[in-house]
Amino acid sequence: MQFTDTHCHIHIDDYPLDAEEVMANAKRVGVDRLLVVGCTLQDSQSAVAFAAKHNDVWASVGLHPHEAHNYTDDADQLAKFAALASQPKVVAIGECGLDYYYNHSPKDAQNTLLRFQLELAQQHNLPLIFHVRDAFKDFWPIFDEFKGLRGVVHSFSATTTELDQILERDLLVGLNGIMTFTKNENQLEAAKAVPLEKIVLETDAPFLTPAPFRGKVCEPKHVRVSAEFLSRLRGESLEDFAAATTRNAGQLFKLS
Repeated sequence: MQFTDTHCHIHIDDYPLDAEEVMANAKRVGVDRLLVVGCTLQDSQSAVAFAAKHNDVWASVGLHPHEAHNYTDDADQLAKFAALASQPKVVAIGECGLDYYYNHSPKDAQNTLLRFQLELAQQHNLPLIFHVRDAFKDFWPIFDEFKGLRGVVHSFSATTTELDQILERDLLVGLNGIMTFTKNENQLEAAKAVPLEKIVLETDAPFLTPAPFRGKVCEPKHVRVSAEFLSRLRGESLEDFAAATTRNAGQLFKLS
């Protein structure tokens, strides 16, 4: 069986484990393809460099909504970021979106930065990795301004109401370790309701370590733990679940 971790941050300077060992751990359990995801200009540059050095690793470049206040008035940084979209092994834009839970950046700045990245994705015909927290009401009108977008809602932990909105727009759903430890039955019901052809797996490593490994640093190998839980939850064989989610990831991000 093969698995793909479509969202991890093992390239960051302060990732607490050795990245080479972490990738070896992942391959031993069948997690043989990874996407490292940027959240700032520097972080995205690091993701591009990391992917260039490793087989079976690709990069997504993004400016996280928390960081919007650092970029919206800085044309030089935005130009440098935009140039990354055409670099080798860059297969997506993100993580980008809106986060009104923390509001580390003003809403207007978040909205502006989101539009900038949606335009960039259109220009380069790249899918997007979306971070949306307590902000779907504002997110959808902005998303709907743009035609032909494709992508995934990362770290999905909402309800069937939000799921229906996602599926109406033909987006995919990123599921991770949250589902192994949530006590929210609405989240679990939504995870069961996602069509199999719309699921991709992710870890968000070093965050969101699945049960029963809470308290340890999350690694890409934990994709398999989440897959085992989700396949049981949904009443599907692990083999079928692995095959479908791996295929979905390959098609969305055009992984060779």
